[in-house]
Amino acid sequence: MNASYRQRRYAWPLGLVAGCLMFAAQAAAQPENALTINLNDMQKPWVGDLPGMYDRRVIRVLTTYSKTFFFITKGTQRGLTHDIFIEFERDLNQQLAKEEKLTHRHLKVRILFVPVTREQLLPALNEGKGDIAAANLTVTPEREKLVAFTDPLYSNAKELLVSGPSSPKVESLEQLSGKTVMVRKSSSYYESLQTLNQHFAQESLPPVTIEPAPESLEDEDLIEMLSAGLIPLIVVDQHIAVFWKQVFPKIEVHENVVLRDNGHIAWAVRKDSPQLRALLNGYVNENKIGSKLGNTLLLRYLKSAKYVKDASSEAERRKFLAIVDLFRKYGEQYNVDWLLMAAQGYQESRLNQSVRSPVGAIGVMQVMPKTGKELNVGDIRKLEPNINGGIKYMRWMIDHYYGDEPMTQLNKALFSFASYNAGPARIARLRADTKARGFDPNVWFGNVENLAAEKIGAETVTYVSNIYKYYIAYRLILDEIARKQKALKAAQPGSEAVNAQSEAAKP
Repeated sequence: MNASYRQRRYAWPLGLVAGCLMFAAQAAAQPENALTINLNDMQKPWVGDLPGMYDRRVIRVLTTYSKTFFFITKGTQRGLTHDIFIEFERDLNQQLAKEEKLTHRHLKVRILFVPVTREQLLPALNEGKGDIAAANLTVTPEREKLVAFTDPLYSNAKELLVSGPSSPKVESLEQLSGKTVMVRKSSSYYESLQTLNQHFAQESLPPVTIEPAPESLEDEDLIEMLSAGLIPLIVVDQHIAVFWKQVFPKIEVHENVVLRDNGHIAWAVRKDSPQLRALLNGYVNENKIGSKLGNTLLLRYLKSAKYVKDASSEAERRKFLAIVDLFRKYGEQYNVDWLLMAAQGYQESRLNQSVRSPVGAIGVMQVMPKTGKELNVGDIRKLEPNINGGIKYMRWMIDHYYGDEPMTQLNKALFSFASYNAGPARIARLRADTKARGFDPNVWFGNVENLAAEKIGAETVTYVSNIYKYYIAYRLILDEIARKQKALKAAQPGSEAVNAQSEAAKP
């Protein structure tokens, strides 16, 4: 809102995710004039190699929503996968700038995280819904038929048996004969158990009963269920199991029951992306586990479980749910996608009403005092009038400046954000200049955005880009969490699946 507030922090709170699930079922169809974004417009498949990604200025990382690798806590995106790719993004743009390969120094290549379920990782990669699959993937012959892997980030990985308080006694691989083990069918653990069953068949021993786990459940979800006595046995990578034992001390990690040894964990790319693979290999070999960065990240996440134990603070959750309720209330009132407005609120202030910019913008939506008075919403120093004013201003802007423009809904939203940040008059001038140069004045990315970088600098370009990519991640995470909650609910005591598993778990 013309506020040059540059010290912004961008993130997604865990409480908002919970709030979204609470309200998603109540969401009504958006009116025709609503300010909203069609996720399909933001996720059109694309296949190609590194030069095309540089042209598009985005590299999409397919990952899973996991408290180990990519998750949200107290308003911050975190996880091993997240952090290493943010470092990769920074290093890549520094190198491109040094080699003068950026179109403009403010038009950087961005990493876009695309959360999916495990079984979707490799199909989505080959379908062009992402460019890299990064989710603690073990290299296996079956997977190598589908994709190309980078050099290993982590070698000598072991897959170990893990048991819980209701598990049968198992002290060796042979004692797994006839037992029930739950793993995802898409996992390397499943392949390892099939190999073990081939061995049992040769020895005329009963096979392991492989109980397929829902694909929406990550290793830590299964560990939690195991700790609660809901499932009999699981198989997990050693480094994951040892870490989560800090959180769930009732589980037992069987170091002597090894399903796979000397495994290699790597990132996956399409087979027709050799230049991307070469770039990643260079980065991996500098930063894999054992390197300074690799060890720093490993220590940050896998040596201490405090961040997981602190992630579900009830006070934080209540605070964010109250804010979510206000975004929903005024999003519905002004026919604006309230999740999109929440994304903007994070970009503006990290949903912190106490934030004041150097030029006087106030609170969550960074409303200027003069604008707040004109909007007639009350005292914008208070949370509810501030959110009311920010969303009301967006509604007015879309109607006044872009309502009748020949733009897609996506571009109307993007231009509205740009106008909120830089001022509508300035964006109008940029559109005119864009048209004069022979580019499309009704498209933000790759068109008006280029002029914004040249004339304004990094702030507006980064502002729009961050809201865009966080909104994509947010929407997808919302879907993943809904599926995960459904799967967990199905595994609660009293369900047929749990009763069957409990019987199988008896020694």
